[in-house]
Order: sequence, then C-alpha cells, then structure tokens
Amino acid sequence: MSKEITSRKIALFGTSADPPTLGHQALLEGLLTLFPRVATWASNNPMKAHKATLKKRQAMLNALVEAISNPNLQLVQELSSPWTIKTLERASILWPSEDLTFVIGSDLVSQLPKWFQAKTILKTAQIAIAPREGWPLSKEELVALKLLGANIQILPLKIPEASSSTVRQEPKLLDIPHAVLPILLKHNLYGLTTKEQ
Repeated sequence: MSKEITSRKIALFGTSADPPTLGHQALLEGLLTLFPRVATWASNNPMKAHKATLKKRQAMLNALVEAISNPNLQLVQELSSPWTIKTLERASILWPSEDLTFVIGSDLVSQLPKWFQAKTILKTAQIAIAPREGWPLSKEELVALKLLGANIQILPLKIPEASSSTVRQEPKLLDIPHAVLPILLKHNLYGLTTKEQ
C-alpha cells in the first residue's frame, strides 16, 4: 500500500474531535507512516450533536497535533466545514497540484453515501478507509461506494476501538491522550474529573 504513496500526496483527516481519543492519535500517527503530509482539522458534523464548542474541540485537537510533534502533520482549521464537499474545494485551492486523499474511519463507511453531494465527493478525491476495531468493513458497503464512483484505498492500519461517543457516554481518562487532558479538565468537559480511572 505504502509503495503507491508519492511525495505529492496529502492525507486529509477531519474529525469532530469531541473529544480527541487515543484512536485519533493512533490514526494520525499511522497516517504519518503512509503519507508524506497529513492535514487535520476539527469540524461540525451535521449528523452529530456536539458536546463541546468547535473552538474547544479545535484546541483539543491542536494540543494532540503539537504533542505528536511531526512537521509533516498540520492542523489546517480553514478546511473545516460541516460539508465535506466544501472542505475538498478549500483543499484544492490550498494545494492545487497535490493528490488529495480523504481519510475516514471504517465506522463512517455506511454513512458516506448519505453525505451532501456524495457522488461529487467520491469523484473529487481518493477515499482512504482506516479500519477501526469494532467496525468491520463489509463487502456490501464497499460495493455501494464503488458503484457511486469511489476510488477506495484500505489503509494498512489497525485503529483501537476508543471512540469519542464512548467517552461522552461513559467517561474514561484512559481513552484520552495525555496532551488533551489539561484542556478537557480545565473546562470540565464530558463530566470527566481527575478521579476517573
């Protein structure tokens, strides 16, 4: 898989980051082993009800990016939009000569055909799917994407099951990257306290 990646490829990974988890950290670190450049941002997902404001989620994601401390990873918040098609338009303006790969977790594969202007999204950028524990890929879902015109790449990564929705429902400090904790605790987000295990 990594042989196909050239110096002109940029991985685009947007996330609600509500909050960023060890799964987000593992994915960003994994993308850095496969792509020469990775851009990430916090965004509002129209299919989700967010617990923290976009500004706080951006701050948490930025703390994670700074902790990973790799010059090939950037927080590019101007890519943020509730609509992926708008994000891709902005990315094309920022990097007109680069090959853009839009990264999603396997948990979002079934939702992608329902996204606003899904067919245009799938024709605009290659889609890379990062397998997440607990969200196996089905042949039916992949076939549905290909029928819509998707150019799909399955990434050779294994992302832990830790998810933002789990943290929101049953807060656990162990699922949160160390760099994110100070912001989370300072603003008393998600009901987490230092007493949580």
